Amino acid sequence: MKRVCVTGATGYLGMALAWRLAVSGIVVHALFRSKAKAANLNHPNIRLVKGDILHPESLDKAVKDCDYLYHTAALTAIWSENPSLFREVNVRGTKNILEKAVYWGIKKVVMTSTAGIYGPSLSCPVDEECHRTTPCFTEYERTKEEADSLALGFSRKKGLDLVIVCPTRIYGPGPLVQSNSVTLMIDRYLQGKWHVLPGNGKSIGNYVYIDDVVNGQILAMEKGRAYEKYLLGGTNISYEDFFEVLKEVTQKRFALFKVPFFFMMSVAGVMTLYARLLRRVPMVTPQMMKKLHQNWMVSIQKAELELEYKPIPLKKGIQKTVDWLNLFPRGAIK
Repeated sequence: MKRVCVTGATGYLGMALAWRLAVSGIVVHALFRSKAKAANLNHPNIRLVKGDILHPESLDKAVKDCDYLYHTAALTAIWSENPSLFREVNVRGTKNILEKAVYWGIKKVVMTSTAGIYGPSLSCPVDEECHRTTPCFTEYERTKEEADSLALGFSRKKGLDLVIVCPTRIYGPGPLVQSNSVTLMIDRYLQGKWHVLPGNGKSIGNYVYIDDVVNGQILAMEKGRAYEKYLLGGTNISYEDFFEVLKEVTQKRFALFKVPFFFMMSVAGVMTLYARLLRRVPMVTPQMMKKLHQNWMVSIQKAELELEYKPIPLKKGIQKTVDWLNLFPRGAIK
């Protein structure tokens, strides 16, 4: 039976991937730091291994005896009291795990990055051939871009078969945490607590259901070409039209108000100031507001052609998400 190592196994995406692999009969070495979060990985095919990608000596047990590695661990927060932590985790942590992959003879690595590294779509949907022409908006984007370059250069030099997948805005069942922000937004709308349309509501993003990203990761392991990147997206849609789909699915038509960009930037600035004073993560930052003000249309043609990747329609994904949210008391999923 194949053995697979998954880093970031207690995260939103890593947990969904670990469960899918385990249910399919694959033995998963799930790397974790938090014992409380690891309690959600209770499956006979999941072997919990305590470790941290910042501490190389803790990684051997997780990687040893595995055939394949999915690297999903990353610092995805929108803000950190210590900005240098983004580089520590996303760049140095990636180097540490790839060195262990080479040392223990891993056959193939699928590394999860982000579509954000390609930058906003200025005139047409971005694809894997696009080169970013705008500065990165956040430390997360900046360090993931750096991590990708490091991973590709290191893997070519060492002969490590590595593929990178770049998801867009993920939503769907899973812990209601910051990295699952779209589902948090859907949940707040269901409760009648969300009434904001950023800017004029016309900015376009790409939204992809969690199961589709997991499918894409597995397909990349099976069919992805070494040293290639694949965008894993779903539907390109504006904020305005996203909420129209949500209203149709939920049959709830709460009032939504367009909030001017300059006002949202001011609020984000105040939130960030309070975050520094209170040492709490803000709901939004000026950098995130600048990012959300752009268009982020994505083409997934390469993944469709080479991986046979087939994401579900947005309406179906939102319906599945709403059905799942309605199964649980508020706050039950953390």
